[in-house]
Amino acid sequence: MIPIRDENPTRTTPYIVYLLIALNVFVYMVDQLGGHTVLAYNAMGQAVGRIPVDGLWNYTMVPAQIWQSNPDLPARIANVPQIGVVLVPHPSPSPVWLTIFTSMFLHGGLLHIGGNMLYLWIFGNNIEDVLGHFKFILFYLIGGVVAALAHILSSPSSAVPTLGASGAIAAVLGAYIILYPNARVMSLVFLGFFATMVAVPAVVVLGLWIFLQVISTALGGGMTPGGGVAYWAHIGGFAFGVVVILLLGGRRLIRGRREDRAFQHYWYEER
Repeated sequence: MIPIRDENPTRTTPYIVYLLIALNVFVYMVDQLGGHTVLAYNAMGQAVGRIPVDGLWNYTMVPAQIWQSNPDLPARIANVPQIGVVLVPHPSPSPVWLTIFTSMFLHGGLLHIGGNMLYLWIFGNNIEDVLGHFKFILFYLIGGVVAALAHILSSPSSAVPTLGASGAIAAVLGAYIILYPNARVMSLVFLGFFATMVAVPAVVVLGLWIFLQVISTALGGGMTPGGGVAYWAHIGGFAFGVVVILLLGGRRLIRGRREDRAFQHYWYEER
């Protein structure tokens, strides 16, 4: 089931969502255009050849570097053809915790950035509408930091580079499921070789999404030495979104906006 759009109008223009999408796409293009090769080593410290990396490779987040406050620890990569697991130099910026932020704007491929930006496009505008532009960007960035910390705590010794906006976007999804559980989300549903569009409540779409993250974590997903999916980042970001939006007032945040819209509509008809 792939969400395509929601039927949940907003009162304001989501400038921050537009900016975030544009920034992520721009960084992705710079990253891809700057690709180069680096010398890789095996566990014995022997050079095993050069492998390709993206241009902004050094700005991905390596949990072990942050946990040990050492930006010079090598990164670990697996499944390199005819080599297997190898170590690659990964000199991160100093202080190394800056990679928590820089990695939020990096993506590993078209499907990765495409999926993240689709979810941000569908669900981000309503959260920005409720919180306002300034509070939304803070919510998004802090959610991304909390997601990164959840991933680091789940695997502090991991030398596998991490990148992507999905932790911050998971915070948006957590807020959305609290504020708009019954909003209709038009989703592409696959039935064997056929696909159809179905209107599905947001609580089902997003509830299924977080359920899959939890199940994948329970089954050990994303914990392989050479990489995978940072499920704990998704769970941490989602939990942050749920808790923060509840602390801010939950569905009371949208009640006043509905009353404002009703008043404006009444005033317009009488005039």
